[in-house]
Amino acid sequence: MSELITGDSKYRGNRFQEMSEISRRLKLLARDLNVCIVALSQLSRAVESRQIEQDADAIMLMYREDYYDQETENKDITEIHVAKHRNGPVGLVKLKFLKEYGRFVEG
Repeated sequence: MSELITGDSKYRGNRFQEMSEISRRLKLLARDLNVCIVALSQLSRAVESRQIEQDADAIMLMYREDYYDQETENKDITEIHVAKHRNGPVGLVKLKFLKEYGRFVEG
């Protein structure tokens, strides 16, 4: 999602500054409205992604083995790797993915 957002026109051409501004604005919006904002971004080591990583309160990485290996015994199991959590624990959570509903449940 963050790759589809554009920032202030004064930062056009400098993706790092543009993404830093977007990340900062999302953080301020969440604080001002007292809400959680979920922003999706493709995993990247690019310099502009570092600002998102720095500003994020939580970073979760999703992996579903059956997406890559149709023969796996782990059908519909999604691993959520909590890589960063500013106010809580990190670790691995396994959820069942209900494709027909686009929903994750314990199991």
